[in-house]
Amino acid sequence: MAETGKGVTAGKLAINVQKRLSRAQEKVLQKLGKADETRDVVFEEMLTNFSKQMTEGTKLHKDLKAYQAAVKTMHDASRRLQDCLAEMYEPEWFGKEEMDTLVEDTDTLWLDYHQNITDKSLSSMDAYLVQFPDFKARIAKRDRKMVDFDSARHHFAALQKGKKKDEAKIAKAEEDLGRAQKIFEELNVELQDELPILWDNRVGVYVTTFQSLASHQEKFHREMIGKHLLRKFVCCLEPSQSREKQQKAATYCVLDPNKPEFEKYWNSPLIFFMSGFDVPLKTVSSLQVKAIHDYTSTDSDELELKTGEVVLALAFDCPDEQDDGWLLGVKESHWVKNKDLSAKGVFPENFTQKV
Repeated sequence: MAETGKGVTAGKLAINVQKRLSRAQEKVLQKLGKADETRDVVFEEMLTNFSKQMTEGTKLHKDLKAYQAAVKTMHDASRRLQDCLAEMYEPEWFGKEEMDTLVEDTDTLWLDYHQNITDKSLSSMDAYLVQFPDFKARIAKRDRKMVDFDSARHHFAALQKGKKKDEAKIAKAEEDLGRAQKIFEELNVELQDELPILWDNRVGVYVTTFQSLASHQEKFHREMIGKHLLRKFVCCLEPSQSREKQQKAATYCVLDPNKPEFEKYWNSPLIFFMSGFDVPLKTVSSLQVKAIHDYTSTDSDELELKTGEVVLALAFDCPDEQDDGWLLGVKESHWVKNKDLSAKGVFPENFTQKV
């Protein structure tokens, strides 16, 4: 049995060597122009698309992993910075417990962000790219079988044109040609059916990957803002100051992201403000203007102005509603006193100037 096994192995090895020699010989003849080559323009276009698709997918995957690594690096740097701040924050200072909680919450946000990139964006790209090695191997096999088909075709044609025809050899060559053609065409048809589907699927994969990444980014930054801007700001104050004064100064940003008012003001330029002591109103991406002329409103949605009044310009809920030369805003005095936008209205821009 051992001898038989060796014989079979040796026989297969000899066949494989013969195939390689035949393919090499066929390719040399084709390059020299002494033998024609089977060409498929449609498949060649598919092959070009496949190579482009694989290159782009590999690059995107590489860049995503680099982004993931950068997030991990930023997380580590943030953690070190937060730990340093927590260590410097003396126990008797107001807000020590809040500071420690903020450090832990921030670290959790970074961990979740990194994990979401790994589980969603990168995992979809991993599943996408795992297909390419199999397709690449099948394309290479198809190319080898095409050379075998061309070689069998030329051998059969040469026997038919020979002066001394050997019918047995011709029949054998015809049989070999039919078998080579069948194998080649089966592989060719399969790839012609599947490669266009793979090519079209790239769009959905890219959209899913970038939408997922953008969603994680938006969620991370929004929650990070919630931790640092839309909660009480912890001030490092001297312990000699009174507890009442510490609490008064630390009352910063009264909007709570868990309250219904949050969604109302989130899309407004007025995201946070100081309260409890005299500090200028803080705004985010807002335009402040001062009235340089009196303006008497002529409609219920207009804002009446007195010279010298400061107005905080707001974004229109629907940009199409904005008329040329008109702005939407609320008087600074009303906002500081009432902390709401109920008195907002439109006013002519040329009656004001930027502050």
